[in-house]
Amino acid sequence: MNLTLIALLLALSLFVFMLVFIGVGRRIGINHLRQRPDGLAKGTGASEGAVFGLLGLIIAFTFSGAATRFEARRHLVTEEVNAIGTAYLRIEVLPEDARVELRSLFRRYLELRIATYENVEDQAATLARLDETEALQGVIWSKAVIATQRPDTKGRPEGVVLPALNDMFDIVTTRKAATLNHPPRAVYLLLGVLCLVSALLVGYGISSNTRRSWLHAVVFAAITSISIFVIIDVEYPRLGLIRVDSSDQLMRDLRKSIHE
Repeated sequence: MNLTLIALLLALSLFVFMLVFIGVGRRIGINHLRQRPDGLAKGTGASEGAVFGLLGLIIAFTFSGAATRFEARRHLVTEEVNAIGTAYLRIEVLPEDARVELRSLFRRYLELRIATYENVEDQAATLARLDETEALQGVIWSKAVIATQRPDTKGRPEGVVLPALNDMFDIVTTRKAATLNHPPRAVYLLLGVLCLVSALLVGYGISSNTRRSWLHAVVFAAITSISIFVIIDVEYPRLGLIRVDSSDQLMRDLRKSIHE
C-alpha cells in the first residue's frame, strides 16, 4: 500500500479517535458536574499543562528529527555525485586502454545508482540493484588496482585513484544506512497516547460550557492529526508526498556530462 495512503489513514483514524476521546472527556466532566455542581475538579491545571507540554515537545522532537534526516538524505545525494565525479576525473591518470574500460564501467555504475532509488516501493528490485552495485564496485576496484600496477603506468596514481574510489563506494553504504534511520516505534506510540490523553482533557475542560461547541475540539484534533501526517511523510522522503527526488537531478546531470 502507498505510504501516503497509509499516513492519511493513520491521520484520519487519529482525528476520529481524538474526537471520540473529546466526547468521552466531556461526558466525564458533565457527570462530575451533576454530582458536584460547584464545578470541575480543582488543581488540574498543572497536570493538564504537563500533558499538553509533553505533547508539544514530542511533536516538535519528531518533526525536527524528521526534517533533519530529510535534509541529511538530500545532502548525501550531493555528496555521492561529487564522489563519483571526482573518481571519474581521477582515472585520467591511468593508461588510455584502462581509462576507456573504466569509463564504461563508471557509466554503468551511475545508471545503476540512479535506478536504485527510482522506485523504492519495490523493495526486491531495490535490494537487487544494491547487490548489483556491490558486485560492480568489486569489478571497478580490481580493474583500477591492476591499472595502477602496470609497468607502463606513470607516477604513483594509486594514491590518487584508489582513495577517490573508496569514497565513492563508502557513500553507498552511508545512503543505505540513512534510509533505515528512523525514530523507535515507541516514540510514535507515545505520541499517539499523548494525543488521545490530551483530547480527553480537552473534552473534560469544555464540559462546563452550557452549550456544546465543537469548534475548538475539531480544530485541535485536525491540527494535531495534520502534524502527525506531515511528520510521517517527511520521515520517508522516497515514499510520500514530500520527496528528495529533486536532488536526483544532480545525478542525472552527471550522467549526461560523462556520456558526452
